Amino acid sequence: MNAVENDLAAGREPPRTARGARTRAALVTAARTVFERDGYLDARLTDITAEAQCSTGSFYTYFTNKKEVFAAVLEEAQEEMLHPHVREVAGAEDPVAVIEASNRAYLTAYQRNAKLMRLLEQVSTIDADVRELRRRRGAAFAERNAASIRDLQARGLADPGLDAAIAAQALSAMVGRTANAVYVLGDDIPFEALVATLTRLWANALQLEVPPARAAKKPRARRGAAAKA
Repeated sequence: MNAVENDLAAGREPPRTARGARTRAALVTAARTVFERDGYLDARLTDITAEAQCSTGSFYTYFTNKKEVFAAVLEEAQEEMLHPHVREVAGAEDPVAVIEASNRAYLTAYQRNAKLMRLLEQVSTIDADVRELRRRRGAAFAERNAASIRDLQARGLADPGLDAAIAAQALSAMVGRTANAVYVLGDDIPFEALVATLTRLWANALQLEVPPARAAKKPRARRGAAAKA
C-alpha cells in the first residue's frame, strides 16, 4: 500500500477493544448513509456522529477528518466493486465463461453500490488524494487482469501480439465506464444483454475462441429504442 492509501485508508490507530471496533464500524456505516444521502460536500461530521449515535469526540478517536472516514467507507466496500477482475483460467475451464462470470459479479456489485460509485467519481474530481487513490486502485486491478491475459497468451489462447497491460486497462475501463453509464447515469440496458455484450467484446478483443453454443446466443436488444449507429 502506498503513502496516499495508507494516509487515507488507515485513519488513526485501529481500535484495541471490541467496543472500539463496534464504534468505528458504526461511524463508517453512518458515514456511508450520510454521504450517499447528502453528498460529500454537504455531509457534516455532526450528521455522521448523530447517525452513528455517538459523540464528535468518538469520531476524532478513529478519524482525523471527513476524507479519512470516506476512505474507510471505500475500504468497507468489496474490491470487486471498484474494478472488474478476471482471474486466471485453470485447467480446461472455458476462458470466455470465466470472463462472463467476472463481468456478471462486477456488474451486480456495481448496481448494488451505484450511489457510492457516483460519490467516488464526484469526490475524485475535487480532491487530489482521493483521485490518486482511485487511480492507483484502478491500476492495481488492471495489472491483475493483465496477468490473466498474459497467462492466456502463454497458453496460446489469446492474441500474442497484444500488449497485455494496455489491453487490460482498456477492457477494464470499458466495463467500468459502461457500468457507470447504466447504473449511475441511467442508461436503460437489460442486465443479461449487458453481460453478454461486454463479454463478447472482451473475448473478441483478445481473439479468444468463442464456443459455438455461446456464439449462437444473441443478447436481447436495448429496451425503449433501436440501437443507434
